[in-house]
Amino acid sequence: MPRPRQSGRHRRPEPLAAPEGAPALVLAVPGEPSAAVRSLAEELVSIARSELPGLEAGIGFLDGDDTEYASLAGVLREAAALRVQRYELARAAGREVAEPEGPAAVVVPLLVGPDAALMGRIQQAVADSGAPAELTDVLGPHPLLAEALHVRLSEAGLARADRARLFTVATAADGIVLATTGGAEAVQAAGITGMLLAARLAVPVIAAALDQDGSVAAVAEQLRGSGSVQLALAPYLVGPEAPAGLLEDAAKEADCSVAESLGAYPAVGKLVLSQYMTLLGISPQQPGTPVR
Repeated sequence: MPRPRQSGRHRRPEPLAAPEGAPALVLAVPGEPSAAVRSLAEELVSIARSELPGLEAGIGFLDGDDTEYASLAGVLREAAALRVQRYELARAAGREVAEPEGPAAVVVPLLVGPDAALMGRIQQAVADSGAPAELTDVLGPHPLLAEALHVRLSEAGLARADRARLFTVATAADGIVLATTGGAEAVQAAGITGMLLAARLAVPVIAAALDQDGSVAAVAEQLRGSGSVQLALAPYLVGPEAPAGLLEDAAKEADCSVAESLGAYPAVGKLVLSQYMTLLGISPQQPGTPVR
């Protein structure tokens, strides 16, 4: 039997669901496609769907070949064609439906920070598709990303897992190099999340450019010069956007331990959905808000 609905200001809101006819969410995945990258993207899409039932979502690879790995432009064309097909089927069935308007898809870049080169390629793929689609901003900076970095560091034994510091970790780092890609603008943006991470760990955190020779090593030396002894490299990356081996080479050059990339951490999937909902003006139902 269904549970009776609570009345009054403390009743639970109705579960949020994707509006009928809402555009598809298309995750734009940079980097070289692979089975591992596809699995990561699918997990993030699954997280988004679990947060917004009824959401249509797809994955488009920036370097896809439209055979094993669907290209971003190809996925957008399919989303537009599917919307037209549904409209025509509804009309054929005698239903009165409005002609499709607005975007057929909302493209969310799988990037935590600005990257002019990759964003330019994503914009070009959207234009090449000829499909009505809109592009959101990148996922960061955001406090949830600082949380995700903290978790990845603690999983590697490089940071305390608790914020209250109730117990010690012998291998915890006393200085963090926050490594990202995308050039100077990306490093500046990463610094914002780095401040949030520093507040969580109570250790200095400085951002560095993975794709700039010597940047990580220079930041490591800066931290050592200010008194840090045990350093850790925290990748401010989802993962696919960095070429294979780049993290390991930088960690070796800087002589410090390295944590895993953010990957399919749940907060990343939630931020993907948040960007989609923000662009469409969909607001989460807050407790105590009357359901109309």
